[in-house]
Amino acid sequence: MPRWILAAPLALAFAGCGGGSNAGTDAGGCVQVSPPAPHARTEARPTARLDPAKTYDVTLQTNCGSFTIRLAVETSPATTASFASLVRKGFFDGTVFHRVVPGFVIQGGDPTATGEGDPGYSTVDRPPAGTRYTHGLVAMAKTATEPAGTSGSQFFVVTAADAQLPPEYAVLGRVVAGLAVVDRIGKLGDATTEEPTEPIEIEKATLAVR
Repeated sequence: MPRWILAAPLALAFAGCGGGSNAGTDAGGCVQVSPPAPHARTEARPTARLDPAKTYDVTLQTNCGSFTIRLAVETSPATTASFASLVRKGFFDGTVFHRVVPGFVIQGGDPTATGEGDPGYSTVDRPPAGTRYTHGLVAMAKTATEPAGTSGSQFFVVTAADAQLPPEYAVLGRVVAGLAVVDRIGKLGDATTEEPTEPIEIEKATLAVR
């Protein structure tokens, strides 16, 4: 079952092989790329949590620019440990934002690009009751039948001022740099199908700890 927030759009499957080849830059400043080939991938669940005394920043380099997420280690210890582990293993490299809903969210983290991919395990960090999903907040997608706070690898970044979602999605963190890039990506979606209008690739994800 696809992991969607609210209404489920049509599943998206990219064709083609390989990624990174470009044919110029579009009007929005994104480098035009061929979509990477979808692939299923699983990883082992991490056993160690992150140190809450340290700061963990994940930078996603995309063909539209880069943005940085500061992980919410104290709020979501299992979710952030999983996400950091996947970043270190290159899980998100060469994947796409498979769902773009203008004025709502951009969603990625699925190596199959179908909305159904995950790392082969899940974690649970139920968000506080007063959680609000505002502009720049990053949270984890789940299926409608999974308990609140369930996470795989799919995440979404809120592009609305307030997405007005119920507190059911584990909070991964917040964008602390490159929010303009997120907003740029957020405009590259079809409001009817909720599919991106052009390939948006996560070329590389890196983790910085301090």
